[in-house]
Amino acid sequence: MRHRKDGFKLGRLTQHRWALFRNLLVALFRHERITTTEAKAKAVRGLAEHMVTLAKRENLHARRQALTMIPDAAVVGTLFDTIAARFSGRNGGYTRIIKLGPRPGDNAPMVLLELVDRPDDGKDRKTGSDEKKEKPPKAEARRKKKEKAAAASA
Repeated sequence: MRHRKDGFKLGRLTQHRWALFRNLLVALFRHERITTTEAKAKAVRGLAEHMVTLAKRENLHARRQALTMIPDAAVVGTLFDTIAARFSGRNGGYTRIIKLGPRPGDNAPMVLLELVDRPDDGKDRKTGSDEKKEKPPKAEARRKKKEKAAAASA
């Protein structure tokens, strides 16, 4: 039983753990998508949700509270200006964890931690290519031929 064993230790001392959380928060809000281990993502997810909730308040005290956890003023500015505006109609659930599979070196489970309503940059998540998949010309010609035949028979 895990009674009274809340929180994530991650095998680190307290100062190291909080420094790790701050770095992950800065990277998450700067890039809006990070790849990390599953345990780190689950540990920082609650802090990220809390930072977005602070940013939605849009006052000086909330900005100073966010600056204690996110030591980069530029990232806090984007959090309060753009990210909070995107989530104004949402009451929680600002992040998403997508499993990627094991890391080749040590078989650690890797995940993608991202903001839910992030703007799409046109890249495919698995291949990383910019092109949208289009139907090959033969398939499109076959489809048109079937539509023409269906219209003729009707």
